Amino acid sequence: MQFMTDYCFIDHFSPITDYLKAPPLTRTFHAMQSVFTGPVYMVRDNIDTDQIIPAQYLNLVPTIAEEYEKLGSHALCGLPESLYKTRFVKEGQLDTDYPIVVAGRNFGCGSSREHAPIAMGSANCKVVLAESFARIFFRNCVATGELYPCEATERLCDVLKTGDVVTVDLDAATVKVEATGKTYHFKPLGDVRPVVDAGGLFNYARQTGMMPQSA
Repeated sequence: MQFMTDYCFIDHFSPITDYLKAPPLTRTFHAMQSVFTGPVYMVRDNIDTDQIIPAQYLNLVPTIAEEYEKLGSHALCGLPESLYKTRFVKEGQLDTDYPIVVAGRNFGCGSSREHAPIAMGSANCKVVLAESFARIFFRNCVATGELYPCEATERLCDVLKTGDVVTVDLDAATVKVEATGKTYHFKPLGDVRPVVDAGGLFNYARQTGMMPQSA
């Protein structure tokens, strides 16, 4: 059996379904937050899911609180150190210092592993601003409610560098660089926004009456 939305099909018998129905208690939902300020972590084009969360960590089960936290500690650890000397999550830590990731084209390409947005969300990342997204990664962000996937109208990875502080306003669909005051734009999230606000597909379905609260 499948649960269908405009964004994706969710197989009721897939491993991720248990996570969507009952995420770990340690998970922090966005609680309708619309403005995020913090330093960015900048990556380039074609960052695939194996770089976001390498295959050896896919045995971690996100419905188990301790393993959900461990997933966050490995987020983006597959990035080559020769190109990314500053690591997204410092060794020995569970959370990142960078709540906003800025990326180039085709972010999240590769396999369809749902662990990718879950790992980033577990690490306390809130927003990914990319020139474009792989479709399945975008849908997984929405389905899990872990990240706001924002498609920038300009190539911000050529403008910003890791550590630059920005303010992302989801309502205005703007990115303000705090050091310069310059503002950039991204495409409004539209119907995707309330699903991520709700904490994912199943929570949204419950809140809107599409599913019973007990499901």
